[in-house]
Amino acid sequence: MGLENIAQGQAVTVSLKELIDGTISFNTLTEAFGPESLGIIIVKDLPANFASLRAQVLSNASYLAALPEEELESLTSPSAKYLVGWSHGKETLRPGVYDTYKGSYYLNCAFYHSATLEGAPADNHPDLSEYTAPNIWPAATSLPTFESSVRELCTLIIDTAALVARACDRFAGENIEGYEAGYLERVVRGSLTSKARLLHYFPVDNQQQQQAADAAEGEDAAAGEDDDDWCATHLDHSCLTGLTSAMFVDEAGQDLTHPREEGLVELQASPDPTAGLYIKSRTGQIVKVNIPRDCLAFQTGEALQLITRGQFRAVPHFVKGARKGLEGRRIARNTLAVFTQPNLDEEVQPGVTFADFARGVVAKTY
Repeated sequence: MGLENIAQGQAVTVSLKELIDGTISFNTLTEAFGPESLGIIIVKDLPANFASLRAQVLSNASYLAALPEEELESLTSPSAKYLVGWSHGKETLRPGVYDTYKGSYYLNCAFYHSATLEGAPADNHPDLSEYTAPNIWPAATSLPTFESSVRELCTLIIDTAALVARACDRFAGENIEGYEAGYLERVVRGSLTSKARLLHYFPVDNQQQQQAADAAEGEDAAAGEDDDDWCATHLDHSCLTGLTSAMFVDEAGQDLTHPREEGLVELQASPDPTAGLYIKSRTGQIVKVNIPRDCLAFQTGEALQLITRGQFRAVPHFVKGARKGLEGRRIARNTLAVFTQPNLDEEVQPGVTFADFARGVVAKTY
């Protein structure tokens, strides 16, 4: 189906101060996460350093992808199922179709608790190296601001996610029988398995566009799936996923071999107005959601759906690449997602730990 006439979704927006003060009404939370919602909330009025951190981190996604192939290969971790460090072409979009449209850089966020922690303890889970393996950091000589800016921005996002979790706990305590008070905030703040994913969606040239069209021709695709060429429709398996707005850059006009501390020159908007994030609402409607550049968005994942016995439902979503207005340009899209997740031994269902749940998800996708 075409996306030109898809409605623009109006996501619920709250201020960071409202989250800190605990003044968000249940009506607002119902609009954000309830049965007829988009399952996403946008947080504005973030700390003053957010803009510069976002610019550095998202610019580094393009600088990273432009590194020599041998250097990128040294930043991969096959033993961690490519879920630590650089990953490209390892994930399946759908059965038999590998994702070559984007590159990812995965990081374990145990450093949120201590700068010396680079992954979750491996004692009871030697088979889950995707969560326990230490992070791989690009050399400072290649990407001087990569490690420091990612650590700082991920910490800011997790801090904000914990405040969103506190609001969700208030809502769940009133609406879910037997809900453990403060559960979600405890999970978010206490997790050693939260994962960050820095994404670089490669510029799509005319040949790739034709190949994608040929591949899609004749498919009996579900609504939206013939348009999700950059990232197939999926659910996150987190509790809450924190998202920055996307950075669109024209790589044709910029030097990617000499990273600038202030980052790349960012386009004001995508040249293709249909490019971006699409969500299937709780009522089955597909809507496009824009995240303002100075805000963060948080959406619900499968772990939270299990924990709340379906009261908060995971959000099916996909990302569409730019196909229009590309003449003479190489338009890339960069973004950062932080998946706040339970610790490996935390139960998400009676008798089912997050480790059990994650094994199934990873086996299906990688």
